[in-house]
Amino acid sequence: MNTDTNDTSDPAPGGETSLSRPELEARLEQVEDRLVDIEATSDDSLPKMSIIATKGTLDMAYPPLILASTAAAFGWEVTVFHTFWGLDILHEEHSKDLQLSSIGNPNIPVPNAIGALPGMDRMTTKMMEKQIRDNDTVTIEELLETSMEMDVEFQACQMTIDLMNYDEDDFYDGVTAGVGAATALQDMADADIQLLV
Repeated sequence: MNTDTNDTSDPAPGGETSLSRPELEARLEQVEDRLVDIEATSDDSLPKMSIIATKGTLDMAYPPLILASTAAAFGWEVTVFHTFWGLDILHEEHSKDLQLSSIGNPNIPVPNAIGALPGMDRMTTKMMEKQIRDNDTVTIEELLETSMEMDVEFQACQMTIDLMNYDEDDFYDGVTAGVGAATALQDMADADIQLLV
């Protein structure tokens, strides 16, 4: 039996023939080129989120702030455009006195006839504030502060500022005041996720 062969390569485990050094280098170069192509076409950028906040009650101030701060914690770019009553969330004085309506709120176990009595909104607000304290939930001010530290951009609608007769100095430091609808729309168009709260 003749054992002479012209193939000088050693068999690799599993019976395959191993590649020569020049062949390995050529294969490595192909893999590196392929990785460069993949990296060039992949989009590693994190999502951009645009939120419109239109409500300024105590219960509706939390959703845009929680979503914004959570997305920012993931490294996302986040903009929150506040318009109409949502502007009160950014108003330094008004944000500390947001109310919770007892009328028409299906989650408050108070009949509308009773909820319409004088002082009921104040009572339901106090009950909610107590629940927030008892559960050690962060305040609106703390959520705003945390979000701003994570570079969430809070925008105040110029038309609403004029309508409500607010002054730009009324808002927390760091709020971008005087933003128009066209700017907000462009931000939404550029965003991966758009939310109306």
